[in-house]
Amino acid sequence: MNLSNRILKSIALVCALFGTTILMAQSTPKPIVGVLGIDIDGFTMEADQAGSITRTELSKLGNFEVMDRYDADFLLEKNGIEKENCFGKLCLLEVGKAIKTDKMLTGKIEVIGEQINITYRLIDVGTGSIEKTQVMEFLNLRQQLQSMIQLTLRQMFEMEIDQNLLEKLTKRDDYKSAVNTEKPRLNLNGPRMGMMMMTGQDAEIFKAAKSEGGYDLYPMMFQFGYQFEIQYINQGNFQALFEIIPMVTGLDQGKFIPSLSILNGMRSSRTGLEFAFGPILYSTQKANGFNYEGEWYLESQPPFDVPAEELPAASKRLDSRGAFGIESRFVFGIGKTFRSGKLNIPVNAFFIPGKSGHRIGVSVGYNVSK
Repeated sequence: MNLSNRILKSIALVCALFGTTILMAQSTPKPIVGVLGIDIDGFTMEADQAGSITRTELSKLGNFEVMDRYDADFLLEKNGIEKENCFGKLCLLEVGKAIKTDKMLTGKIEVIGEQINITYRLIDVGTGSIEKTQVMEFLNLRQQLQSMIQLTLRQMFEMEIDQNLLEKLTKRDDYKSAVNTEKPRLNLNGPRMGMMMMTGQDAEIFKAAKSEGGYDLYPMMFQFGYQFEIQYINQGNFQALFEIIPMVTGLDQGKFIPSLSILNGMRSSRTGLEFAFGPILYSTQKANGFNYEGEWYLESQPPFDVPAEELPAASKRLDSRGAFGIESRFVFGIGKTFRSGKLNIPVNAFFIPGKSGHRIGVSVGYNVSK
């Protein structure tokens, strides 16, 4: 046998061995795994939904043949087995034998305070034993649940995981994380309406007759407007934002008093609690005058029978006979947002201090989350 024939035979032998290895690998079936519902606590989703996400992520691993949910439901119905609340080992062993799987995967996902705990158990149907258990703890970032399930399953089967993603979902102080700041943002752009009440001297002037510089109005007025929000920080549960609120007060009593508040606020997206503070600008009428013997006189209309040198010094105060102008004060507000589905109902109380009298009030609004 010459050298060329020996080389050709060696190549043929190597190819035959390689082909046999491939065929053997292809002929080795993957273990069949069944997944029913995953027990879930603290979420609005159902156990079947959590089970569906788990099946999807388990299929991506490529280690198993994951039984289709509809096939499993068909076989369970055929065998008269109820799958509801079937999370325990004994129940799953019975199910696994009925639907003819090699293994069953079960688990629990629960919210505990500021954490989400995920536990998975892999049960070997043939031996009746728990083959693997994996427990992982994450921050309470519910929008990232599928990523948490993916990480837990990959850790369970000793596959490479994204360490960067793991840190973002588990380290509370990782504020640079884009994922950690994906808390649903509570945006409260929308109409506002409420009541505002005056106190002190301002209230007395509003109640006084117009001939005395008053307005002949009750010092509690309806107001309505619109709140515009500009968010500049959104970290974890908290938001920092500017609130711009144009408002009109007094239309219920035939008075038009426009105002504009520019507030800096902090809000918790989780609880809906917030506080804000900033300047308020509003339209007002003021006139120069003085008090003499308990009565208010305009500087231009002093008592005719009193010498000028006996009159007190003039000062400026709220007066319906005065010129229109803009006044500024500072406003402090607190509030809470109540939620029903996608409907947000913010309720706020505010306080505006002033030398001539304080102003206090409440407002309520509404909008729908997108």
